[in-house]
Amino acid sequence: MPFGFYIIMAAQFFSALADNALLLIAFAILDQDAAPEEHRILLKWFFALFYVALAWGVGAFADSMPKGRVMFLSNTIKIVGCLMFFMGVNPLYSYAVVGLGAAAYSPAKYGILTEYLPHSKLVVANGWIEGLTVLAIISGTVVGGGLITTKFLGWFSEVNTVFLGNTSFGASIVVIGILYILAAVFNLFIPDTGVDHKPLKRNPAYLIHDFVHCLTTLWRDKLGQISLAITTITWGVAHALQIIVLEWAPKALNLQSADAKSQATLFLLPVAVGMASGAVFASAVVSLRNTLRVIPLGLCMGILMLLMPLVHHFWVAIIMLFTIGALGGFFVVPMNALLQHRGHVLLGAGHSIAVQNFNENLSTMVIASGLALLAFKGLGLNMRVIALASFVILSM
Repeated sequence: MPFGFYIIMAAQFFSALADNALLLIAFAILDQDAAPEEHRILLKWFFALFYVALAWGVGAFADSMPKGRVMFLSNTIKIVGCLMFFMGVNPLYSYAVVGLGAAAYSPAKYGILTEYLPHSKLVVANGWIEGLTVLAIISGTVVGGGLITTKFLGWFSEVNTVFLGNTSFGASIVVIGILYILAAVFNLFIPDTGVDHKPLKRNPAYLIHDFVHCLTTLWRDKLGQISLAITTITWGVAHALQIIVLEWAPKALNLQSADAKSQATLFLLPVAVGMASGAVFASAVVSLRNTLRVIPLGLCMGILMLLMPLVHHFWVAIIMLFTIGALGGFFVVPMNALLQHRGHVLLGAGHSIAVQNFNENLSTMVIASGLALLAFKGLGLNMRVIALASFVILSM
C-alpha cells in the first residue's frame, strides 16, 4: 500500500476512537441524570439523524473538493459537538452534532479509497480500514470505560467546574476533544488523489433530485441491490447490539460494583476483536467475485444472538460475543467492498457512500426506534434481544 493510505488510516483511527469513547461518556451522563431507558437507546438514533437528513448533500459535498479537506472540516464539526457536551448541553443533542460531523466525514473517508487505490485492492483496503475501525472501537471502549470510572472522575472532583464544564465528566470530554484535534492534524497530511472534483451545486432541489437518482440507480443494479440490502440490515443491527450489550452484561452476569457500567463496556471488546478478526480474515480469503457466498453467515449470527438470554457465565458470554463479532466482520467487509465497487462505477465515490450511509443509518434509526418503543411499553431486555435476533434471522 502507498504511504498516503496509512495517513488515511491514522486519521480514521483517532476520529473513530473519539466517537466510540464519547458514546460511553454520553451513556454515563444519561445514567447520572437518571434519564429514561429509551433515551439510552435513542442515542444512536440522534447520531444517525444527520446521516439520513443530509444524505442528499454530503456525497456531493465530498466530491466537490479534496477528500482530506472534507475530513478536516468534518472533524471540526465533531469538536463543536464535543464542546456542547463540555458546556452541559443534553447528550442527545450534543451527540447529534457529532453525528453531523460523522455524516460529512464518512463519504470522504471511504470515497478516498476508490480514488486512491485500484479496484483490485479494494477488498484488502476495506479489510484494513474496517479492521482499524474495529481497533478504534476496542481502544475507544477501553478509553471511554476508563474515563467514566469513579477513580478517574475522583481525580478531578475537586477542580473548579469553570475549567471542566458544567458536568462532572468535563475532564473526560477534554480528553475526547484532544483525540479529535489529533485526527484533524492527520487530515491535513492526507494526499490529494488528483481526481477532478465536481463543483458543488447550490440549488438544494437539484441535489435532492440527484441523490434520489443515485439512490434508485444503486437499488436497481442487481449486485448493488443485494449488497446494499445486506449492509443496511447488518450495520443497523450492529449499532443496536452495541446498546444492548451495555445493558445486557450487568444484568446477565450480575455485575454489582460501583463501576458496573464501566465494566459493562469491556464486553464490547470481544465483539470488536471478533469483528476485526473476521474482517482481516475476509480480506485475505474472499475476492470481489465471491462476495455473495458469505450471506449464510448472517443467518448464523442471528441464531447466536437468539441464545444471548440463556447466557449467565462470564467465559460463555465472552466466546459468544467474540463469535457474533467474527461472523459480522467476515460477513460485512466483502459486502462493503462490492457495494463500493458498484457505487464507484455507477455513481462516483462520494455519492455512492452517501447512498450507503443513508440506508444504513435509516436502518439504525428504525431499529433504535423499535427497540425504544418496546422499552417504553415495558418489554424486558431479554424480549428485546429476542426481537432483534428474530429480525436478523428473518431478514437474512
